[in-house]
Amino acid sequence: MILDKVNNPQDVKTLSIDEMSQLADEMRNFIVKKVNTVSGHCGPNLGIAEATIALHYVFNSPIDKIVFDVSHQCYPHKFLTGRKEGFINPANYHMYTGYTAPEESEHDFFKVGHTSTSVSLATGLAKARDLKGEKGNVIALIGDGSLSGGEALEGLDNAAVLGSNIIIIVNDNDMSIAPNEGGLYKNLKELRDSNGQAECNFFKSLGFDYLYIGEGNNVEKLIEGFKKVKDIDHPIVVHIVTEKGHGLKAATENKEMFHWIMPNTLDENNEIVVSSGTTGEDWNSITKDYISNKINEDKSVVVVNAATPGVFGFDKNYRAQLGKHYVDVGIAEEHAVAFSSGIAKGGAKPILNIMSSFIQRTYDQLSQDLSLNNSPVTLLIWWGGISGADATHLCTFDMAMMGNIPNLIYLAPTNKEEYLAMLDWSVNQTKYSTAIRVPTCGLNSTGVKDTTNYSNEINKFKMVKSGEKIAIIGLGNFYWLAENVAREIKAKLNIDATLINPRFITGIDKEMLDSLKKNHDVVITLEDGELNGGFGEKVASYLGNSDIKVLNYGANKEFTDRVPLDELYKRYRLTPSQIVEDTVKYLKVGV
Repeated sequence: MILDKVNNPQDVKTLSIDEMSQLADEMRNFIVKKVNTVSGHCGPNLGIAEATIALHYVFNSPIDKIVFDVSHQCYPHKFLTGRKEGFINPANYHMYTGYTAPEESEHDFFKVGHTSTSVSLATGLAKARDLKGEKGNVIALIGDGSLSGGEALEGLDNAAVLGSNIIIIVNDNDMSIAPNEGGLYKNLKELRDSNGQAECNFFKSLGFDYLYIGEGNNVEKLIEGFKKVKDIDHPIVVHIVTEKGHGLKAATENKEMFHWIMPNTLDENNEIVVSSGTTGEDWNSITKDYISNKINEDKSVVVVNAATPGVFGFDKNYRAQLGKHYVDVGIAEEHAVAFSSGIAKGGAKPILNIMSSFIQRTYDQLSQDLSLNNSPVTLLIWWGGISGADATHLCTFDMAMMGNIPNLIYLAPTNKEEYLAMLDWSVNQTKYSTAIRVPTCGLNSTGVKDTTNYSNEINKFKMVKSGEKIAIIGLGNFYWLAENVAREIKAKLNIDATLINPRFITGIDKEMLDSLKKNHDVVITLEDGELNGGFGEKVASYLGNSDIKVLNYGANKEFTDRVPLDELYKRYRLTPSQIVEDTVKYLKVGV
């Protein structure tokens, strides 16, 4: 096995072309085994294996600095930089993160998991090199759809005038997560079709020198090209054409599906496992059903997303079904918000879908383009909550970020009927910019249609059960936790606690909170997100001059990295027994 010979980038330089080609195949085999066991990015990493080997053969990492965009393409790099045990040995599959990480290796320069950042980061490294009078190449590897992101375009604009060495490798695999969308990709196709000779060349128009390598899965051709640009004294784009999923038939035939796969997607013959039966109703399915029905009755409804349709269950067939009522803007969340604001101001009804971790990129647009203008956009925020995800993909910050923007209403449903009622209200009303945090808890159903007119209920909490001494306010996903805490309080303290569903993340019900002062000693707030700047602090601030003790529960202000959810709940004292233990200290009498 060639991998036995390779423990660091210097070892790559001793290999023959045939050995390097075999090495690429070996890495692909191990990548497939790993992601099919524990999940992970499949197609992007299979397609970049040869280019990664060629990079380490030609350049001298870490003196020459390679910056990966998104890190969807960093697995082969990890093989070659001392971390192959995380891929070869199943016992070590969780040893390394799926993204570049400086704490793991001197060959990684940034923790990167969000898109379109490599050119900006690399341009900064190159500028620092120049200021310090140092030598060395700086290489940004971008692709897999990242080129459409706003920061990528800003970075390219700045890198083009750097006036010194910066090498931008555009990995053109003719895909984003889903198929590419946008005019830029039409130019990439022109360049592919003309073997890089098309008169219209986006990169040259910015002032870049340009090199085209049409055989991006051919190690020899890549080495030949990279040698041409090594130690270049000006900015250049190297446009390489690769095949996403290269070497795995199932991945090349199902590129969107194999961008990232779940365990046991493949059988022992690397064929796709066919699922038996239906998966049943979930938040994706009820959202899609609602949208389809709404479009049938109102042709002004349009669905918008930013290149991650799989998060919402918007598969190829569903997108085709929606036709012109579906728009993928590419990896461009900032544009998506402003674009949706324009749609709303034009009299149509946009439903914008964004994953919680990616909404962070849109703060200014949420504030200025959307809320300041009171554009009646419906934003669906997906996957929000405390989780065991990588540090790059945490979804705990959306409530603190969005909950303090004026004019924006952020709703937190607790069950199916409430979610559908909020969604229908938001789409039909024309007065408010509205976001809804799509639940991540189980698909609870009351079986009773919610007919609430939320226009008459702005910042009004729902009193689910009236009690005494202790009030529990369970927001969104954590309403189920509030119910469990209430049961624990009854069992251990024989107190019937008040149970409240606040529904609104962005405001407080002063009237209801005032009513608690009469016969409550403690108010507990539970939120599935960061505490600092979050919902509970609003309640605590309002009740701060009263005799009621307010206990806020949620996530600490920290970046966690693949910490198991149960461990986080214990760390944050989010188990019913811990909450009751804390609460009993502040009961005044009767216990």
